Amino acid sequence: MIGAKVRSAIRAARAKVSGGRLLLLVAAAPAALAAAAPAVLAAAAPAWADRLVLSVSQPQVRITSSFAGADLVVFGVAEMEGAGPAAPDVVVSVRGPRENFTTWRKSRVLGLWVNSDSRTFLEVPAFLHVMANRPPEAMASPETLRVEQIGLARNILVQRIGPDFADVVPTDPFRAAFLRIQAAQGFYREDPHGVAFLAPHVFRTEVSIPGVAPLGRYTVEVKLLRQGNVTATATTTFDVEKTGIEQKIAEFSQQDRLIYGFVVAFGSLIVGFIGNLLFRKE
Repeated sequence: MIGAKVRSAIRAARAKVSGGRLLLLVAAAPAALAAAAPAVLAAAAPAWADRLVLSVSQPQVRITSSFAGADLVVFGVAEMEGAGPAAPDVVVSVRGPRENFTTWRKSRVLGLWVNSDSRTFLEVPAFLHVMANRPPEAMASPETLRVEQIGLARNILVQRIGPDFADVVPTDPFRAAFLRIQAAQGFYREDPHGVAFLAPHVFRTEVSIPGVAPLGRYTVEVKLLRQGNVTATATTTFDVEKTGIEQKIAEFSQQDRLIYGFVVAFGSLIVGFIGNLLFRKE
């Protein structure tokens, strides 16, 4: 049975705990509990009823034969409970359609460079841009960043490793090579200062879509952080699609593949025959 001194210590500690706090009591011997009473009280993070409102400047990106890229603007408003004048932390992650990718390792064999090993990335975003108002490492603990997948290095990229499927450490050479290739093509990007505040609770960021962007639906995920905790998350989407004659040809090639193949082969013969007539030597 807990002694009177221990009970009075617990009641005194409870009286000091304000609303929204959690008491964690650890079972121990009475003497040890009395000595460690201040250490066994843990306060949980405050629960705020924050909300995010998002808007994308262009809900559809139409790709034509002259398309060389586009810049979209994401606007957001943070509606925060009990917020002061200080701006919160914001992380914007834009993920494109998911695809499979294979990264190869080359080795020198008999003086020639050949593909010796490979790693397949399964259902990973073909496009991934991460923007923040400051470096994520200054926003929250490493554990929070890992759980919330904030930053390129912390996004889960599942790989096929023999018969198993797993994500690996950020320093894995196949993962590093995959990120480097995607970044060189403009598909993967991280900007720790890419979010700008227009007002204390109003922010914007730009998303650059390259000319060879993957087609499909893109998801914009915004996380709001206060005191190192994610207090609100919101998502919106936009589409990247072909339009005009290019889209009709692409649809025809998918829906009627046999006819499309005959048309392409016949067209090639016609072009070759005409070229032979125009440029042959008498």
